[in-house]
Amino acid sequence: MYQLYCRMYQFCLRAFSYFLPWRKPELLEGQNSLNKLAKLIKSKGIHNVLVVTDNGIASLGLMSGFLKSLADNGVAFAVYDKTVPNPTIENVEQALQLYKTNQCEGIVAFGGGSSMDCAKGVGALAVKPGKSISQIKGLLKVRKKIPPFFAIPTTAGTGSEATVAAVITDSSTHEKYVINDLALISHYAVLDPLMTVGLPPAITSTTGIDALTHAIEAYIGKSNTRETRFLSKKAVKLIFENIMNAYSDGTNLMARENMLKASYYAGVAFTRAYVGNVHAIAHAVGGLYGIPHGLANAVILPYVLEYYGETVYKPLAELADLVEIAKPSDTVAQKAERFIEAIKSLNRNMNIPGKISGIIDSDIPLMVKRALNEANPLYPVPKILSRNDLIAIYQLIKE
Repeated sequence: MYQLYCRMYQFCLRAFSYFLPWRKPELLEGQNSLNKLAKLIKSKGIHNVLVVTDNGIASLGLMSGFLKSLADNGVAFAVYDKTVPNPTIENVEQALQLYKTNQCEGIVAFGGGSSMDCAKGVGALAVKPGKSISQIKGLLKVRKKIPPFFAIPTTAGTGSEATVAAVITDSSTHEKYVINDLALISHYAVLDPLMTVGLPPAITSTTGIDALTHAIEAYIGKSNTRETRFLSKKAVKLIFENIMNAYSDGTNLMARENMLKASYYAGVAFTRAYVGNVHAIAHAVGGLYGIPHGLANAVILPYVLEYYGETVYKPLAELADLVEIAKPSDTVAQKAERFIEAIKSLNRNMNIPGKISGIIDSDIPLMVKRALNEANPLYPVPKILSRNDLIAIYQLIKE
């Protein structure tokens, strides 16, 4: 009966989604495309922006050229650089205060998914005065146009520049709140591979597998469309063809550019088709233990795909054919198994661990509860997992 309720909820949501005003960000693409952004911001009549980033980006001086360009174009700016890897409610509130104090008219996210999530939280609260993050978590709780939002990804993984989602952590309970609203899609996104050249190999690998997770979960789910299937396949193919080159040679601009495109395509795909249990499980463990989201997804992905069993054999077999790792004599099940093994091989070759260390058995019931609350009834997963299923997966992934 519970599974029927979940499927009915997902069916109704899918039908309703056809009437929603879906949009994509306008893109500035290619090497040095960031140089065009300040002039664009000025042309929109914006005189003051909040730049949301993290301390690592700020200390590397990656933003210096952009900030100078803003000043040269007469655009004032305030910089919030205290965003942490799993952005907190405090991060959002501090950045919002800076936005208000400086009378900003637009928001620029400069960094990875954490900076973008923080910036989205600022935008949401800016148009929902008196509301808290906990009050706007869930589905379509913003429902207002946020200030002009410009996204500059420095990692090729989250696809946050294209998504409706922001994930904010309550630092007092370590629970992750997922906010889903069409208003949170950026208005403009800059896909400049030069912004990812200095990315350390460990972040290149985990954010890359994060993008792969987005593409796969969108592809195997039950709310995909012709467009999301097409974009998911483009993303999967680009990642398999480029991630090892980006990992082993960070200066390979073609590989970096292709990974940025893959991340964006996967972001567009999953923002319409949704993610699944990999994300629900990863959010719960990441929130409790502070594990970076990309790393958690990378470790968990093959375990969940294996746990789904025959419910995902057909789509995974299609992806195996796409990346040309299957043999002509393989059955559908064998092709699916080859695809899962290829993910494990990518993880091993990029030194991503096979397990998550530090998980305490007594914490598993809480993580299971949070994962269930996130996944059901919203995520249109191939197989709806029960409490016992999730307990079994947490036992599998813990070291």
